[in-house]
Amino acid sequence: MRLDREVYIAGVGETTFGRHKVDFDVLGRQAALQAIQASNIDSPDVIQSAFVGNATNGLCTGQRVFKDLGMCGNMPIINVESACSAGAMAIYCAIKDVATGMTDISIGVGAENHSLHRDTGAAFAPDMTDIEARHGAVMTGKYSLRANRFLYETGATIEDLAMVTVKNRKHATNNPNAWFKGKISVEEIVNSRMIAYPLTLHQCCAISDGAGAAVVCSKEMIKKLKINKPIKVAGAALCSGPYHNRPRDIVADDITEMTSDLLYEESGIGPEEVDILELHDAFTIAEILYYECMRLCKKGDALKFLRDGQSTYGGQCVVSPRGGMLSYGHPIGASGAAQIAANVKQIRGECGGYQVDPIPKVAMSHVTGGGLAGTEHAACTMHMLVKGW
Repeated sequence: MRLDREVYIAGVGETTFGRHKVDFDVLGRQAALQAIQASNIDSPDVIQSAFVGNATNGLCTGQRVFKDLGMCGNMPIINVESACSAGAMAIYCAIKDVATGMTDISIGVGAENHSLHRDTGAAFAPDMTDIEARHGAVMTGKYSLRANRFLYETGATIEDLAMVTVKNRKHATNNPNAWFKGKISVEEIVNSRMIAYPLTLHQCCAISDGAGAAVVCSKEMIKKLKINKPIKVAGAALCSGPYHNRPRDIVADDITEMTSDLLYEESGIGPEEVDILELHDAFTIAEILYYECMRLCKKGDALKFLRDGQSTYGGQCVVSPRGGMLSYGHPIGASGAAQIAANVKQIRGECGGYQVDPIPKVAMSHVTGGGLAGTEHAACTMHMLVKGW
């Protein structure tokens, strides 16, 4: 998206992630209210449009989130569904409203509760009318195929994949919003229950509940709200997965490569300048493959990038400093919004015991969504944020 004018994030909100006994709308309100209060907004009537990302919780999700805040009727509320990309896409839409001058202040929310709405043990799958889903290609199975091909092509081991979980759980140690955190050994990960070879239990993101939100403003509105540490949106990119009915390289990811390149071009920021990155680490193999897809390292160097500590504190780019999906779990519609909230807090230096040092100036987020036969993913949404003060 070409930004017609400067766009900023004024405030963000984020709930704890895990199993919640309150529904998605309550979680969404909690995150939205945090973001509104962090934006110095006394009355929510000032907000001119709202977008809510959700995947599985039914109809009119945005209206359910905002009705008890007294915001229904005062603004358009648009519901966004794009599987795992829904929360990030909601914030993308809020940015688009402000960037094009349709509004001066908008809000994007991602919220999801799986615990209250799905059968225990049921696996997520692409659309059930899709041929891959009808043949049992649940997401864990698809990433298992990618992992096996990566091990075959590179000589990597299951122990190498487990290093991603070790890193991300360590990152989350002092993060109050993360579900799984702290020290875990490679041996414990490898010996945990096998889900889809070579992916064991601790190499797969948990199915969790949570919400994230961001208030997006024009430069003029940032001044009116007297925001001391505004976060500037340097770029926002959204692509739909290209379709082709032919064999494809499953250790590559064409939609992530396309979206990354578009984001780098539009923001004028290259991969070597990114200080922190929140990416779609739904499975350990995903993070490793995305190092190369986002040009953090050269093709074939992803395993070396991980082994050399380039994706952790003190490395080239701290990947998943909040702990990622491997620590938060993955409430489908919420994850992308929570990534953005986490990046904003890192740039502002508000992350306490898990703050990246030196404080990052450039943060990128990445989340893919869905899977259809003939595509890698149905959608990919990415954002580039920079220090704006």
